[in-house]
Amino acid sequence: MQEIELKFLVPDSRLKGLMRQAKVKSSQVTQLAAHYYDTPDQQLAQAGIGLRIRKEGDTWVQTIKAGGDGIAARLEHNAELDSEQVQAMLDNNALMPDLTIYKDTAIAPALEDFKLKKLAKTLTRLYVTDVERTTRLLTEDDNDDTDNQIEMAYDHGEIIHGNDDTQRDTIQEIEFELVAGDLDFLFMTAKTWCKRYKLCLSTVTKAERGGLLIKNQNHSRAVGADLSQLNINKKISMPAFVRAAVHNCLLQILPNSSAIVAGSMDNEHVLQLHNGINRLRTAITAFASFSDEINPDWQPILKQTATLLSDHRELTHLADHIEPQLQELGSPVVDWTTDIDALKIKPVDVARANDFQLTLLELIAFTMSDPSLEPQADKPAIDKLTKVLSKQHKKLLKVDKTLVDESNAECAEPDSTDTQNIDAEDNDDAQAQYQLRCHIEELRHISEFSVPLFHKRGSKKTIKRWLKRLIKAQKALDRGHARTQYQQHYQLKSASESNALYGAGWFAAKQEKDPKRIEKRLDKVRNASIFW
Repeated sequence: MQEIELKFLVPDSRLKGLMRQAKVKSSQVTQLAAHYYDTPDQQLAQAGIGLRIRKEGDTWVQTIKAGGDGIAARLEHNAELDSEQVQAMLDNNALMPDLTIYKDTAIAPALEDFKLKKLAKTLTRLYVTDVERTTRLLTEDDNDDTDNQIEMAYDHGEIIHGNDDTQRDTIQEIEFELVAGDLDFLFMTAKTWCKRYKLCLSTVTKAERGGLLIKNQNHSRAVGADLSQLNINKKISMPAFVRAAVHNCLLQILPNSSAIVAGSMDNEHVLQLHNGINRLRTAITAFASFSDEINPDWQPILKQTATLLSDHRELTHLADHIEPQLQELGSPVVDWTTDIDALKIKPVDVARANDFQLTLLELIAFTMSDPSLEPQADKPAIDKLTKVLSKQHKKLLKVDKTLVDESNAECAEPDSTDTQNIDAEDNDDAQAQYQLRCHIEELRHISEFSVPLFHKRGSKKTIKRWLKRLIKAQKALDRGHARTQYQQHYQLKSASESNALYGAGWFAAKQEKDPKRIEKRLDKVRNASIFW
């Protein structure tokens, strides 16, 4: 069967109020003791599979979870075990799952890459969980006769290392699982609880957390864009296409936001969350006409989130990476601690912000909604994509031409002493450079989303060359922009700390070569053959 659930971390400050709603007369409290299995090198986890045997009250259940959409839906198979046999295996410290029960089941394809007999011999218990679960059945308008039913489950307990019970991790999370009825009711309920108790979405399973405990890690590695998971075909409709694009962005956003709300201070999580949000912003803007269900309120929240993440990351990257590199070159030490501390809003605050969390919920709901119900369900995406790509390409070339014309005009004119005009021209130039960076980034993302629909004989080289040139041009522009920002940071810092003059001068020297490098990459884009 397919399990559809949404999981959230519960902040300590809201726990007391949440428990008043979780523990009501109709609630049930169950002790869950689960044993999780994998190979020593975690082959099942690498394949996205979780395997456990869990005591649920007086019953022992073997469960395997796999596949799904990577966000809220997963395949799940449950099998009740003979309690006496389980107890006998426990007494002999020999409790192991039975893999033969999955033959000819819906879960079998998830295991087809494994030789089950060999797998069974290599399985070992890696970790256990000891959880008190409080469950409550939620119905629409508290009407027991309704078809809409959700199981709310609040879990509190620990994940314990299978070979060293001194290594533990705390569990404090709440899940909403659709038991029966409409998805709309699931998301409506989740949004209500999220808003009331400031819950934060988490895609990190207990199995994943157990795997991290085994490896002595607090968080999974940052997740970048993975276009191989973009599930589209040449006949896909416009509404289905934009859902697939948004879903692909969420596969990058949610793991990174989950790590940050759980306490990760890794700059790479911040970077990949920022990048994922920018890809998403491009998708819902460029493909806005593909669906009537895109909410215009998403864009300003996503923009604000990306901006706040960028501000913090820029300064921490400068302190953690740029400053040590300059010191290796002989730069005196510059301390950025006070500057970072002065930033009142940290990435964890940004990711936990309730408006951002509610927006994520709405976006997940959008991807899971039925595209066939939309008015444009019979319109192929590929026809419209050609127009979208051409429009974005023209925007890029227009801004590029403006910059080239201005550059040529500056070269032709004698030096001006009118500082007011120079400042105005510099501002115009900076704005045009910003637009150029935005347009080339957007064109790259639109192209990457669209490419699978344009794969045809003879075009693969064109597509590959096009993307390669776009990416190189974007990187050159981003590198130039970053150097400008770092130079400004060091220049401003030098007003209070003379040691920063080294960095200001070093970046100023580096900037002199940037225009030529950027022009070279842009010229390649100008002359590239389009693939649509």
